[in-house]
Amino acid sequence: MVIQGANHLATNAQVVDALNVFPVPDGDTGTNMNLTMTSGAQEVKSHIQDHIGALSVSFAKGLLMGARGNSGVILSQLFRGFSKSIENKAAITSTEFADAFQAGIESAFKAIMKPVEGTILTVAREAAKKGVQVARKEKDITVVMEAILLEAQKTLNRTPEMLPVLKEVGVVDSGGQGLVFIYEGFLAELKGEELPDNPTAIPTMNELVSAEHHKHAQSFMNTADIKFGYCTEIMVRLEEEKLTKHPFSEEQFRQDLSQYGDSLLVIADDDIVKVHVHSEQPGAVLSYGQQYGSLIKIKIENMREQHSSIVGSETQHELVMEKKTREKKSYGIVAIAMGEGIAELFRSIGADAVIEGGQTMNPSTEDILNAIKEVNAEKIMILPNNKNIVMASEQAAEMADGEIVVIPSKTVPQGMAALLAFNPSATLEKNKQAMFAALQHVKSGQVTYAVRDTNIEGIAINKDDYMGIFEGKIVETSSDLLTASKQLIDKMIDEDDEIITIIYGQDATSEQVDELVTYIEQEYDEIEVEVHSGKQPLYSFIFAIE
Repeated sequence: MVIQGANHLATNAQVVDALNVFPVPDGDTGTNMNLTMTSGAQEVKSHIQDHIGALSVSFAKGLLMGARGNSGVILSQLFRGFSKSIENKAAITSTEFADAFQAGIESAFKAIMKPVEGTILTVAREAAKKGVQVARKEKDITVVMEAILLEAQKTLNRTPEMLPVLKEVGVVDSGGQGLVFIYEGFLAELKGEELPDNPTAIPTMNELVSAEHHKHAQSFMNTADIKFGYCTEIMVRLEEEKLTKHPFSEEQFRQDLSQYGDSLLVIADDDIVKVHVHSEQPGAVLSYGQQYGSLIKIKIENMREQHSSIVGSETQHELVMEKKTREKKSYGIVAIAMGEGIAELFRSIGADAVIEGGQTMNPSTEDILNAIKEVNAEKIMILPNNKNIVMASEQAAEMADGEIVVIPSKTVPQGMAALLAFNPSATLEKNKQAMFAALQHVKSGQVTYAVRDTNIEGIAINKDDYMGIFEGKIVETSSDLLTASKQLIDKMIDEDDEIITIIYGQDATSEQVDELVTYIEQEYDEIEVEVHSGKQPLYSFIFAIE
């Protein structure tokens, strides 16, 4: 059931992504749920056994460590409660099966501060309630699962009536739809049926790159000599709507990726592009690939760790032991950032570890846990810098040892303001208060493009138009990037503001940046302007105003 559910969601992840309310190019509910569910399924595959409770524990562990984004964290909590309900049972009845779904609801609702009706939580709750009712009289688990799925589908169809923004845009809840796909996979497996378009038909990178490719030079080099430390493999399913903005050329694709590392292999096969590269910036590789379509397979391995394991380097072993035994720092800062320039900005103002991630690629709970361990500090502050990473950060903080505080920064400007308010000589509580307060004193804006036609809060949005987003709301649209950017700035600046910081992305030209600076200096002569190259994908400009 788990494997079939994961496969069916993977097949339809793009459908779920398309249901995101905002027409931004980084709508990633399907991607996050898919990566989370895949992590759970992989853990199950590694621990196949007859004891259903033990198997469910493996599933929950995989989901928990792989959880990405809010939708992924909620999914992990649903099945965490499910698992705890049956973990000591070798076999279960239909009643225990239904009760486990209900236990999942209780676990998920505890994890959410302010549950919203019309979301994945509503779909899961109503489906579980129906399952419990049916199981009172029905012993066949398949019949119970049918009832759960049917109620999930009915509730999903009602989500636009519960959440006005869904009705306005004309979509059902994306997270709820992802859960329905999982339940469809569950039921199909119980019935012994096959679902169409099984993703296992997609060729794997193993067919393209032999394991020997990474081993042939191991004995002739030192770990410290590895220039590009991450073996990065992705598959991109090309999407027509993205290709209109970024026409695909295999030669240009290969040439662009060559700047990120070596041992590059690019193979285009119909609508699938397979990539293998050794890089020091795996996040940049993922971001580049996502400009052309959906990422349907991701594999990143730390070759320095592999090399140390294979060769048994004494030097590397000493470094590891030294790291483990050295005294912990008093404070450590972990930040999440998308874009090489933004990552460097965070390091320059005090971040000890910066995780590659953000709008287009949410880091998992495990990624954040690893960064916490790497920082090796008694007290750690985490800056998610994206509203879709806050929950995964909080989940990691709960699982990690030590005093860890998540400062819920939802944008890059908020994260930078919070970090600048950090005082290494202050107590954890004082820093928490100061950094929380700093979030309130910065205004955040972004400019990106629309991936579809829609209408939100009375604003008509056309596909490929540029959108000005102010504190999470679309406030301006234009077919011209600079027009949208200027209009957004006009909406953001008021008479009390003193400084505006412009962080420009990969797609913005120096001429556009200069024109924007000139506009601000002419229209707002008392405002100080700072400019930084963030090199972020998809978002041409990020504005911070204080």
